[in-house]
Amino acid sequence: MAFAENLAALPAADHLARIELTAANGVMEVIENKPGSAGSVRVYAYLAGKHGAIDAAAAAEGLVLYAEHTADARANPGKHPNIDRLFAVAASQGNYAVKTYSA
Repeated sequence: MAFAENLAALPAADHLARIELTAANGVMEVIENKPGSAGSVRVYAYLAGKHGAIDAAAAAEGLVLYAEHTADARANPGKHPNIDRLFAVAASQGNYAVKTYSA
């Protein structure tokens, strides 16, 4: 399925303002719920709810959910940072704790 179809099947995330991801080494990433990253907030919120964190299993599922954007990210590193992060988690077996903030 295409990303738009996958996204439509996920729970809404309109109630979230942002998601914060924290790695064991203290690195923190923020995904704001705004145009251009709202789909990623929805994907990451779903993955965190299902897996409890963004770990290797969540990353693998996320890469499937991003569908055609995953191939584009693989061909164009840096173009899709939220997908690039999932590649890194899947490769390193690391993980991110996830904290959500309501809008």
